[in-house]
Amino acid sequence: MHILDLTILEIHQALVEKRITAKELVLESLRRAKENKDNAFEMITEEEALRQLSELGEVEEDNPLWGIPFCLKDNFSTKGMETTASSNVLNGYTPLYDATVYQKLREKKAILVGKTTLDELAMGGSGTTGHKGKTYNPWDSSHTRQVGGSSCGSAVAVSSGIVPFALGSDTGDSVRKPASLAGLVGMKPSWGRISRYGLFPFAPSLDHVAYFTRSAADSAILLSVLSGRDEHDATSSFKPVEDYPSYIGKPIAGMKIAVLNDVVNTISDKVVLDKFNKSLTELEKLGAKVDRVDFSPELLGAIYAAYMVISCAEATSNDANLDGIKFGPYLGGNTYQEVMSNARTAGFSELIKRRFVIGSFSLMAENQDVLFRRAQRLRAKIVERANQVFEEYDFIFAPAAPSIAPLFSGNSDRLSDEYLIADNHLALGNFGGFPSLTLPLGFEDGMPLGVNFTGRPFEEGKLLAMAEAFESVSGLSGLSVINRKGEKL
Repeated sequence: MHILDLTILEIHQALVEKRITAKELVLESLRRAKENKDNAFEMITEEEALRQLSELGEVEEDNPLWGIPFCLKDNFSTKGMETTASSNVLNGYTPLYDATVYQKLREKKAILVGKTTLDELAMGGSGTTGHKGKTYNPWDSSHTRQVGGSSCGSAVAVSSGIVPFALGSDTGDSVRKPASLAGLVGMKPSWGRISRYGLFPFAPSLDHVAYFTRSAADSAILLSVLSGRDEHDATSSFKPVEDYPSYIGKPIAGMKIAVLNDVVNTISDKVVLDKFNKSLTELEKLGAKVDRVDFSPELLGAIYAAYMVISCAEATSNDANLDGIKFGPYLGGNTYQEVMSNARTAGFSELIKRRFVIGSFSLMAENQDVLFRRAQRLRAKIVERANQVFEEYDFIFAPAAPSIAPLFSGNSDRLSDEYLIADNHLALGNFGGFPSLTLPLGFEDGMPLGVNFTGRPFEEGKLLAMAEAFESVSGLSGLSVINRKGEKL
């Protein structure tokens, strides 16, 4: 095992103790990126990485991100480097500015080694719709299983050992679901906690900057660095940034956990249920109070429909500038409508076209009341019910996905409760802007399983304390394909 396979904190300690140099670390990361066969990268940024290396200077003992290689989902703006959001419509587009989160990481002297693949324009949850084709789950050498999406490439980069952390975006579960399928910690903070300036918008009322790590402690480090008010993003919060690493190791005795019966009861996988139930027993031994709570199967079952209407409507509006004139390929035409039609026909996949049709149809004046406004009212009811749960409980807790990573060739019943509820309940965190974190639970047939904690807005510290306690229960902190740890549950 290489030092690169450790957590951020462990790698930092090795750098401080001079057991490895930043150059050796980054070169190993670049080598692994080039050899990866899972279709994880839009671009390997070797030239930029070497340039940043040359400017590092001496090891900074109080800066745990110094010299640490990382990856960035290719829907974050990077000045002077092509950024395509895995869409043909943006082939060749080179931004003129850096996303705030990328700028913050550069200031901390973390080293960018690659821009990662995603479902086109961050729409989709399978890792199959990007313009470079399918992205594969690194835990499955046969390349028959999904890693999930839309932040598929970033999930691969961390789980396969290329980097110890990677940034993604989460609109419905686009970091937290891949984290479950790839054996990672996937953190989505509160809406407004991290600036979205420079993140290509999908659905702004739902979009969050999120990220993958291998431990809760590493997640706390990143949250401290990335959080804060940004004058470039009017939706970023003025709330002070807490010392999130200080929450790691805090006791969870007395914390109250609401297990969602409506999610658990729809899951048919006995391994998932067995490991999940064992984890509840272990959390109770640590002093947490665990209750099973009925949320509302009707409301949870409606999350997916409401999400599709709202997200597609917002995406239709946000991406109106991808018209072949302002952005996108110019393919000619006698009118603006022809120019736009030609550019979009050639530039978008069938999934994107379908979603724009849904969004446009929902926003038509004659349809807004029955579709868009109805979806918004439903969203408000779902969030209201969640807030009622949070009046009594610190966390909502459930399996992050109903099973291991699905096969590319698999067909799920999209009208079943298991799909509508157990496979889509994580969007609750986006509807309410709640902080939400996925953690490894264990394995089934050699593939990872995950669980998810969702907490009250801006209580990320408490969420991270619970996450670290859960890692002590599962024994799976620092997990990757290379660093296969033994599970306790």
